[in-house]
Amino acid sequence: MTTPAETVFLVDDDRRILTALTRLLRTSGFTVRAFDSPLNFMRDHDPAMPGCAILDIAMSEMSGTELQRSLAESDCMRPIIFLTGQGDIPTSVGAMKAGAIDFLTKPVDEKDLLAAIDVALNKDRAERRRRASQSEITRRLASLTPREREVLPLLVGGHLNKQIAFKLGTAEKTIKVHRGRIMQKTGVRSIADLVRLTMGTRGEGQGRA
Repeated sequence: MTTPAETVFLVDDDRRILTALTRLLRTSGFTVRAFDSPLNFMRDHDPAMPGCAILDIAMSEMSGTELQRSLAESDCMRPIIFLTGQGDIPTSVGAMKAGAIDFLTKPVDEKDLLAAIDVALNKDRAERRRRASQSEITRRLASLTPREREVLPLLVGGHLNKQIAFKLGTAEKTIKVHRGRIMQKTGVRSIADLVRLTMGTRGEGQGRA
């Protein structure tokens, strides 16, 4: 399956600026999708497409920070760069705390903008790799039987086969079979690897809290 090209999404209700930025970024080799309405962007935006977003901070339909919140609420981790017509320290601080990559003042310096896009795209790649890895871990764990899921936390907790057998009221040789199948299904070679794998799933859950 072909991987979608990285895209820079531009959202600014000033069409002159939108056109100028689109030309600049396309000349610099980027794939660009431009929107003069944040509502149109939300309607057509596909979170599965890799890339970043450049948002004007002050738009009539919806502010850039409101659009940032809407994306976050939809579980879209799209990296965002903000543009503003004038310096606004409180707004910029709030946007950065909410995860914005940068907050640039118009007229934006070309080098600053391209550098911010580079940071944003690198962040997007890293986040997509992390999510893909997490999805694969979740898929592997979902393949375990109910009994194997009972054995799993005892294995990673450091219990011996005979201790697990006693706790679950079964034979030690049965636990050995379950242990082997768990290792095979999760694709790990050692209990240490299994511990790291299950810790990764806990870390994901904590990250959303």
